Amino acid sequence: MQLVQTVSFPTPQLLADLSPLPEGLRGVVWDMTAAPGESAGEIDCVILPYINASAVLGSLSHIKNLKYVQTQSTGFDGVPEAAGPGAAVATASGVHAAATAELAVGLILAKLRGIDEAVRDQQAQNWNPQRRQSLADRRILLLGVGGIGAELARRLAPFEVTLTRVGSTARTDADGQVHSSADLVRLAAQHDILVSVLPLDAKTHHLVGEEVLAALPDGALVVNVGRGAVISTDALTREVVSGRLNCALDVVDPEPLPTGHPLWSTPNALITPHVGGNASAFEPRILKLLKNQLEALAAGRTPANLVQQGAF
Repeated sequence: MQLVQTVSFPTPQLLADLSPLPEGLRGVVWDMTAAPGESAGEIDCVILPYINASAVLGSLSHIKNLKYVQTQSTGFDGVPEAAGPGAAVATASGVHAAATAELAVGLILAKLRGIDEAVRDQQAQNWNPQRRQSLADRRILLLGVGGIGAELARRLAPFEVTLTRVGSTARTDADGQVHSSADLVRLAAQHDILVSVLPLDAKTHHLVGEEVLAALPDGALVVNVGRGAVISTDALTREVVSGRLNCALDVVDPEPLPTGHPLWSTPNALITPHVGGNASAFEPRILKLLKNQLEALAAGRTPANLVQQGAF
């Protein structure tokens, strides 16, 4: 049974790119920065904007007949709560995996090999050769075994690293052993690099805090391309500003960091502005996913990537 009829698109371009819509679906444009006007009573399916979706989630309260919300991101923190328990919520899981994994590898290499410092030296016309750490032979603790974690593990394999994977529970999957997050402190002491690709929820909030960070060896690198609040910013800042740890962050908490925050200026930190999935691979992949999701909705089938069931 077809549950939705009127789909809101955050931009005219996205609606145009996906037109004609499957039979039985009607599209309207709503950027969610204000009430949707005359369409409010008709909209029952909302596609969230890709950039800064969290800032407009409160606008979902205008939709009284909301049945389905589709994110354009892998993360979905705050979306089920804003949509309400009666609405289904689906993510764009898989769309960003390759690009985010690419950036994670780039951040690791840049920080280990001192590329960020080389840029500063270049600007000062300073020729400063040093022996840096290789990625080869590093021991990497990877937090997250979903789509991004799998893509990152695949990309790290040729670099001759030792990889330890951590999930919510201990288990064995097709790629080998997955450790429980309860073992994080013990595992941290045995690794040179900690990489988080975790989504944010009640269980992962500040999962990497003072105790885990303190357990990492001196000189270890902390990389976050998942969600900022998985790692305690206060605890990480103390370790990085002291010079004991290094970090490479695509996500932070709060986001962006306030002007004057110590992480902006410490040489031990490399920061990119949450661009993990925002690469050339995004557009064709998100259009393919949304097309498939809309076809499923029109046909009365359950769409992919549901994180809240709603009526499905």
